[in-house]
Amino acid sequence: MINVNEYFEGAVKSLAYTTAEGRSTIGVIEKGEYEFGTSSHETMTIIEGQMEALLPGEQNWQTFTAGQSFEVEANTSFKVKTNVQSSYLCKYR
Repeated sequence: MINVNEYFEGAVKSLAYTTAEGRSTIGVIEKGEYEFGTSSHETMTIIEGQMEALLPGEQNWQTFTAGQSFEVEANTSFKVKTNVQSSYLCKYR
């Protein structure tokens, strides 16, 4: 089953699905800055475009481009911002 998720008044949209490897979402994020909370460990891979992330416990934003990933532990929050429409794959464990 594929579920559609929409956040921040439609500025972030994703499709959620489950495979033998686990739960994932693939999505698109519009230009802007957003804060997300986590309920499980997340690995986010940028597919297209670029994102800056402010990860838990960090003081500085880090830039991630297509093919690069970052991880966020469960029960935390993180911020992302982008100047271009970007796509991502997020895997949960």
